Amino acid sequence: MSSHDDREKIVAAMGGTRGLLDSGVPSLVFLIVFTVTKDVRESGIFALALSLIFALIRLAKRETLQHAVSGAIGVAICAWFSARTGKAEDFYLPGLWTNLGYGVAYAISNLIGWPVIGLVIGPIVGENFLWRKDPARKRMYVKATWLWVALFASRLVVQYPLYKTGNVTALGTARLIMGYPLFIATAWATWLVIKSGPRSNS
Repeated sequence: MSSHDDREKIVAAMGGTRGLLDSGVPSLVFLIVFTVTKDVRESGIFALALSLIFALIRLAKRETLQHAVSGAIGVAICAWFSARTGKAEDFYLPGLWTNLGYGVAYAISNLIGWPVIGLVIGPIVGENFLWRKDPARKRMYVKATWLWVALFASRLVVQYPLYKTGNVTALGTARLIMGYPLFIATAWATWLVIKSGPRSNS
């Protein structure tokens, strides 16, 4: 599986560049507005408004709304958390829970022999779940899935202490650095693992 088309399909399945924009840029806006105004509610409103604008742009272009809508819902939840408590750091709390949930789920999937990356990529490349009968390909998907477990775990290790101290600027900055760059690096590493792995027999 080394074709350009397969790579594009894999990137799209992981959310794609636009999916990253839908979920990441509103968080940046929240951080900027809060840094300037120190107003939690206003910062949340700006972030949510931007998410809705993204969704409307997708709708106008007749593009898929999946990532825009999920991004808007995610931002709305984050804004509600921070507005409810009046603490800006709580804007990032749902993200920490999400990373914990994903990290645990991906780790469990490996331990029970159904690695998430195999479940996602298998159908995309046309082998469905036949890779489970091929020990080499199964190990490949397990290895790729551990990369994502490491991603989620590293976010928690770095960001949770910052959340506990209430350092919003450092937390928001860490969220940005460990958002786009780390996601892209992990997605690329995943592609390299799969590209260099054994071929599918399908």
